[in-house]
Amino acid sequence: MLSFLFIFIIIIYLLIIGWLSYGFDKVDNFRVQDLPSKTKFSVIVPFRNETKNLPKLLDSISKLKYPKSMFEVILVDDDSEDDSVAVINKLIKDRSVGFGQLDIWVIKNERTTNSPKKDAITSAINVSKYDWIVTTDADCILPKYWLDTFDECIQLKNSNCIVAPVTYHGKMTFLNRFQTLDFLSLQGATIGSFGIKKPLMCNGANFAYRKSLFISVRGFEGNDTIASGDDIFLLEKLTAHDAECVHYLKSRNAIVTTNPAQSTKYLIQQRLRWASKTSQNKNWFTKSIGLVVLLGNLVCLGLLPAVYFNIITLKIALALFIIKGCIDFLLLFKTARFFKQENLLLSYLFSSIIYPFFCVSIVFLSFFKSYKWKNRTFKV
Repeated sequence: MLSFLFIFIIIIYLLIIGWLSYGFDKVDNFRVQDLPSKTKFSVIVPFRNETKNLPKLLDSISKLKYPKSMFEVILVDDDSEDDSVAVINKLIKDRSVGFGQLDIWVIKNERTTNSPKKDAITSAINVSKYDWIVTTDADCILPKYWLDTFDECIQLKNSNCIVAPVTYHGKMTFLNRFQTLDFLSLQGATIGSFGIKKPLMCNGANFAYRKSLFISVRGFEGNDTIASGDDIFLLEKLTAHDAECVHYLKSRNAIVTTNPAQSTKYLIQQRLRWASKTSQNKNWFTKSIGLVVLLGNLVCLGLLPAVYFNIITLKIALALFIIKGCIDFLLLFKTARFFKQENLLLSYLFSSIIYPFFCVSIVFLSFFKSYKWKNRTFKV
């Protein structure tokens, strides 16, 4: 009986990941056509204790090719305990950095809810000048044609909301390779979900939407008791409002890179923070996908005990593990190729053995353990 259950779960897993892989190809690569710039943007960057990362972000902002008169940058200080604000002010005043006529300024976060980041974004939107809001994070590096690509997408697709790609940068230690592969799998599932017209996820490090629409759907109201989820819950609202105007920007010119977690401890804290959104997600499709992924990884963990106790044969166990591994690799390969990170696939086999333990552990811990984020403790 258990062997049939294992087989059934892996078949469902195969169909779901195969469907997302099909959807990945349905999202066309967006090609920049060098159109005249038309859209004005308010770029919002919440930050807390980011002294090390802010110079790199600001350097990438100074190198953006978009006309500086057509966007502003609002940096929101979320009660930093280091000299982040001093670092920003020094760089802004340094004429050699290259900000020129760029309108860039720092504001204080106005806390009103249990979510510091949502408060920070709302604080910035309240004082922003332009209708198009673009959010990113303080530990990100922006590509030089970032806003140009958003602008052309808006012009050509009549978008109200745009989800764009994110990946990790930095030295490729084993830990970084493992979490980058994990992150790429999430990006692949995100792109694939847009291809099948059922958006699953987005990332606030590279997310754009109309201010007027944000106000229309009442911003983060309804999920502001949850510390995380400034991106996914808003995407859920915007999709419910008008799914036809929510698009994925599949362009290498729009790829934002960010730092991977510095240690296993920080990685676990990060994934617990991400897991905290799941119980509050109202999208049944997203929850179903999460359940299937969890069950698929539970099956992988159960294969060895099942073989040991003669519940299933070794041949069936190997077949199920290989089937799951192959369909995962298909989606991951497509995603790695898009991000030009195919070299990471050399670590896939070892990572695929570790990942079920990691995935199931995070889900288990999320029921009992709080997490730390920016030196603050939150309940999952």
